[in-house]
Amino acid sequence: MRGWWKVLSVILVLYTLIGGFLFEVARLPILNETIRNLYFHVTMWFGMIILLTASMVYAIKNLNSGDPMHDVISSELIRVSTVMGLIGCATGAVWAKYTWGAWWTWDAKLNGAAITVLIYVAYLILRSSVEDDSSRQRLSGVYAIFAYVLMIVFIIILPRMTDSLHPGNGGNSSFGNLDVDNNMRRVFYPAIIGWTLFALWIASLRIRLKRVELLKRDTLLN
Repeated sequence: MRGWWKVLSVILVLYTLIGGFLFEVARLPILNETIRNLYFHVTMWFGMIILLTASMVYAIKNLNSGDPMHDVISSELIRVSTVMGLIGCATGAVWAKYTWGAWWTWDAKLNGAAITVLIYVAYLILRSSVEDDSSRQRLSGVYAIFAYVLMIVFIIILPRMTDSLHPGNGGNSSFGNLDVDNNMRRVFYPAIIGWTLFALWIASLRIRLKRVELLKRDTLLN
């Protein structure tokens, strides 16, 4: 059963949706019921980082081998990851409105996340603007590696070096140190796996379509 992980992703996403809205949560001061967004906002960023790490690996493979499929895999992982980043920004803005009183604040992690998403949006625009296949392949590989390094800097390193409203950054306690009980952990960790597998499923479908397009093009050329 080769598609077992797809079935697992659907089960975990459904479990996340049900548990996220119906299970008991740790109602912390200020956060209250909005803490349920942990299952949808934070997990999106986890999934995005996992997929972008895979895309960076395939970008390196692309530069080393010149295999167009490595380029396809890297670019499609970035495409899906960018959508996850946009969802992460949107859910984060909603959370910020109800807990911090504003849709957006001058927060290091918020701005770093937005800059990261814009960097990858620029990657997609740049990629679509280059017509020559070999030039696009090399440029995409270099850019993907460069963008991944910037993502680590803007999302992980800088927020820990400056003041931030986010848990775990700028001297604030992380959610692991707060009163996040086992009921929430039973949903949070499966949610990370579920959303990540679901995103990989979408990326795999796009990769298969691109593979078919490459095969058709090679057939016509031959």
